[in-house]
Amino acid sequence: MLLTLIYDGGCPFCREFALRSELKAGVADLQIVDGRADHNIRRELNALGLHLRDGAVLIEGEQRWHGSEAIAELSRRMKPSDPLLRLLAKLFCNDKRSALAYPALLAARRLALASRGLNVDLDQAPQS
Repeated sequence: MLLTLIYDGGCPFCREFALRSELKAGVADLQIVDGRADHNIRRELNALGLHLRDGAVLIEGEQRWHGSEAIAELSRRMKPSDPLLRLLAKLFCNDKRSALAYPALLAARRLALASRGLNVDLDQAPQS
């Protein structure tokens, strides 16, 4: 079954993680979608209460994971060839560790987006 990761392509950390995951995570049928660029999928996620401002979304069929749960589920499925992904998979495969570490990732994302003049909320106008 197709597994889809929707992430904020404006965030350099998110983009790097997503692209590495797509190429080197060893997850079969993993599709990566830049939610900042795909307005339709973002509208669908918002209608479900899954806002990308609060974290990435992982979808498999009718199952959806959001934020730290999405990263934990993806990490559990990884069989990465990439050393950085191996480290991240070990860190984030545990739900509790992922939930504890995820706020730091969101803070780093906020800083990275601010440095690029982008809003954390993908549905708001860029910061001036």
